[in-house]
Amino acid sequence: MEERNIVKFKKEEFSMREKIKEEIGKGKVSRVKIEYAPIGERIIISTSKPGLIIGRGGERIEQLTDMIRKKFKLENPHIEIDEIKNPEFDAQLIADELALGLERFGPLKFKVLAYKALQRIMKAGALGAELRLTGKLPSARSKSWRFAQGYLKKTGDTANAVDRVQSIAHTKPGVVGVKISILHPDAVLKDRIKINDRMLEKLRSNASKEMKEESKIKKGSKKK
Repeated sequence: MEERNIVKFKKEEFSMREKIKEEIGKGKVSRVKIEYAPIGERIIISTSKPGLIIGRGGERIEQLTDMIRKKFKLENPHIEIDEIKNPEFDAQLIADELALGLERFGPLKFKVLAYKALQRIMKAGALGAELRLTGKLPSARSKSWRFAQGYLKKTGDTANAVDRVQSIAHTKPGVVGVKISILHPDAVLKDRIKINDRMLEKLRSNASKEMKEESKIKKGSKKK
């Protein structure tokens, strides 16, 4: 019974997140986080456009709060806005925008849209990015296209620093899957080596020592 309750609870949370994203609009929300406290439920919406969610005089956010209270039977839901200052590094926003572009302009423009999104990410200073589009692009057969630039770790502990998301575009030929991976410029890479002046001096001194030792060995062999 406890397992069933947990599954039911998680399903309700998922449906709440999806309903909030649907009400606000695709490409405007990155994440929806739900926290529970004794005084009520705290719903944190991460977005790069807080003005669209709040509305004039907070009308939009009040409507959203009433919808959550009635539909999901929450006693005291409280919505908070978390503004995303660098939307170029938010993989979910980029993926949703790319999906909307495919729906608006059609799958024939997928290369232009993908390269523009990739350039936007890399110009902002990302260490690496990868875009994968899977679907009927542009032929009648389903095919996967990959667009990548920079450094992107795929295995090991460092791979956890990569932001990976997916989105769906509903085009006339069919559904197109969008997968995006971004490695942020401030990501902690455990296997990253920074070569500074101090390290260069150490390498040069070690190299000179090795050369001196080799010359001594050669002189000794000549004497013999």
